[in-house]
Amino acid sequence: MQTIVIIGGGFAGLTLARHLHKKKYRVKLVDRDNFHPFPPLYYQVASSGLDPSNITFPLRREFRKMKNTTYHLGHVKEIDIEAKTVRTSYEMITYDRLVIAAGTRNNYFGIDKLAETTYGIKSVGQASHTRDEILDRLERAAICTDPERRKELLSFVVVGGGPAGVEIAGALGEIKKYIIPREYPELKPSDMNITLLEGTDRLLHSMSTKASEKAFTGLKELMVNIRLKTSLKGYKDKIITLADNSSFYCETLIWTAGVTAEPMPGLPEKLLGHGGRVIVDVYNRVPGHEDDICAIGDIALMQTDRYPRGHPQLARPAIDQAVNLARNLNAESFIRPYRYRDLGTMATIGKHKAVADIGPMHFSGITAWLAWLFVHLMTLMGMRNKINVMLNWIWNYITYNSSLRLLLRPVKYPLRRHWGD
Repeated sequence: MQTIVIIGGGFAGLTLARHLHKKKYRVKLVDRDNFHPFPPLYYQVASSGLDPSNITFPLRREFRKMKNTTYHLGHVKEIDIEAKTVRTSYEMITYDRLVIAAGTRNNYFGIDKLAETTYGIKSVGQASHTRDEILDRLERAAICTDPERRKELLSFVVVGGGPAGVEIAGALGEIKKYIIPREYPELKPSDMNITLLEGTDRLLHSMSTKASEKAFTGLKELMVNIRLKTSLKGYKDKIITLADNSSFYCETLIWTAGVTAEPMPGLPEKLLGHGGRVIVDVYNRVPGHEDDICAIGDIALMQTDRYPRGHPQLARPAIDQAVNLARNLNAESFIRPYRYRDLGTMATIGKHKAVADIGPMHFSGITAWLAWLFVHLMTLMGMRNKINVMLNWIWNYITYNSSLRLLLRPVKYPLRRHWGD
């Protein structure tokens, strides 16, 4: 029985583990988190719409049914492709075949200290942290007696006009328009300022122009300021500096402007393409290491005539690549190349507000919003999670009341160095 080590428990990694032949392969899945997350709903955690437990699923619970699969906690510290080993924070794991499915992280484009001074929604931890900071600003503003300082506390900037940026900006807009009048009598909606910065000439650049226009209009209705063709140059001491050298104050900056592949220490540079993604062939095998190394999902760079810069870094390609790779591995023959079938792209802006591109067709408004709800609910793992999320959405839709706006401050001590980096 061969040992396959999978790095990453996201859509690609977990799907592959579930589809591999249980009598042919011994699977060891490595991830820094002991759960499978659902990234499309991170922004709802950040905006107090959902609890983190609603969009995560424990890996060990899934692996109870998969006797050939074990979970290994840890950060990857080094891959030795000659010795066929993966060294993590806690152990050394030997493999016969390695599958890299580690996904991506925030890309700060080399801007100094940005990773240390901005908030993100690229992981459950980041989304939870961002939620706490948003609630902290609201509560502090509510007891602030200085009108100017109150407005400073409630100044939010979202950088990046892709789906994640549009969705978190829309969620903040709903807080401004609906939550502040209901739950913060000390504040006025005009005290809160939300600005969305996008470097290109339109929002949702990967979608149709109609979707971009609808997103622009929807965010404006939620009182979000939108600045197109505007790039961030730096952020220091709460001051944003733009590419044109203008500057303004921002208390809370949320970064959604781009992603780059998770670094895989020990992997030779020649195996990496743009964005740090691992170069693969049409079978998701790494050239020169076809017999023992593969990559799938967001971290894989499969260049084709139609997608010269690789496939979109979305859930659907990750899942489909994993299924296709499992079929080839189970057949012990790479005869089935991966072909991406674009099923469309969606983004939600707020209540009744969403956009969807499905083939040549474009939808917006409540139709797209209901489609968005259905697709995400069906993709979510675990019946308990599906029910909880559906009930939360129904309750929030009817009342706009959420029991999840809880400010949970983490404790500093004892220091948790044993968790690794």
